[in-house]
Amino acid sequence: MGEYIIGFSNWIWDTPMLVLLMGGGLILFVYSGFVPFRRFGHALKVVRGKYDENLPGQISSRQALSAAIAATVGLGNISGVAIAINMGGPGAIFWMWMSAFVGMATKYFTCSLAIMYRGKDSSGEIQGGPMYVIEEGMGKKWKPLAVLFSVAGILGLLAIFQANQLTAVLRSVIFQPNGWDQGESTKWILGISMMLIVAVVILGGIKRIAAVASRLVPFMVGLYFITVVIIVFQYLGEVPATLWLIVEDAFTGNAVMGGAVGAVIVIGARRAAFSNEAGIGTAPMVHGASKNNEPIREGLIAMLGPFIDTIVVCTLTALVILLTGVWETTENDGVRLTLSAFEMALPGFGKYLLMLAVLVFALSTMFTYSYYGHKCFNYLFGADKADYYNYFYLLTIVAGAVVSLEVVVSFVDGMYAIMAIPTMISTIYLAPKVKAASKDYFERFKNE
Repeated sequence: MGEYIIGFSNWIWDTPMLVLLMGGGLILFVYSGFVPFRRFGHALKVVRGKYDENLPGQISSRQALSAAIAATVGLGNISGVAIAINMGGPGAIFWMWMSAFVGMATKYFTCSLAIMYRGKDSSGEIQGGPMYVIEEGMGKKWKPLAVLFSVAGILGLLAIFQANQLTAVLRSVIFQPNGWDQGESTKWILGISMMLIVAVVILGGIKRIAAVASRLVPFMVGLYFITVVIIVFQYLGEVPATLWLIVEDAFTGNAVMGGAVGAVIVIGARRAAFSNEAGIGTAPMVHGASKNNEPIREGLIAMLGPFIDTIVVCTLTALVILLTGVWETTENDGVRLTLSAFEMALPGFGKYLLMLAVLVFALSTMFTYSYYGHKCFNYLFGADKADYYNYFYLLTIVAGAVVSLEVVVSFVDGMYAIMAIPTMISTIYLAPKVKAASKDYFERFKNE
């Protein structure tokens, strides 16, 4: 069974997802009239709260962006970048950048639609997300697509990867050096501890999740940012050559696989999709709950997500790994590769700073993912049964900490890919509606 899951995941993330996410995103990027570049300044003004009003919804737009970034800025930026460099060489980072610009357009469309086509759940609460966009925007006959998205969401949005990577970091930084590591029993203790911390937050609903995320996320991004800038500063003279290496290697593929540029593009695009989740359909669920009746404004806020996530945070991680040279000298992979880079640049305390970042990143992602899965469950089974999902979710955190993960990660990857299919079909189908609303919105704000 395991090899089928891994095989399916590798197949679907090769050509099918490249065509759907990169190709579909490129169409949206051009169709939008290059909104990510032309309206970037306006989006920053919106996030700063220039146009805030009291409107329907559960949380503010800024909280929605914080919650969405909490789910995306995370281990994809720390271990995902390391995996990309390990498999695809420095050139994979260039293709992550390209995916991010395309992803900004995808996010702009998907999150604008999440406000345009909100639905009500069985308790009458306003909800947003691809399943409501499909049902309200495309009509009842498309409902099977909405069901497909929700089923994949329930299975794919579990926090097993985060629980596993966090357990690995805590064991290698704290437990093993101090001789406290007891193997399996340590994993169980860490898993149960994580479950209890997450339970306190997620059983309080989206308002508590958004409140915690909007405090934690700016702090953790700030801390990670400062640490990485200190490291990059040590190697300042080598930064231009390193950036050039990323661009050059993107078109030659020299660093790995004897010049297979196609493979480098696939690795970069795949890691970017995991890192910023553009086109997967998760962010529209949280942006759809925002207090906003201007769809375009929400889309503008949402499109900053891939920029912050991939262009800023992933690039900084990549520079640390490339400047310290650990990618050529160690056998480590994933989060351990980033750990060795931090330890080399900041001996003694670098690994503790990274551990703190991983701790906060992983927990904030666990909080937000529970909300996504809860929404999918609510859509399929009704609001009165949705809370049962949280108990299932909490139990899988313990499983993630204990189990070996190659199969589970491939399973989650495969579910992500299945979620992207209904999301991208509905987005491209309804794109003209967003185009018309954009025209109207920017006409009104011409004089601002």
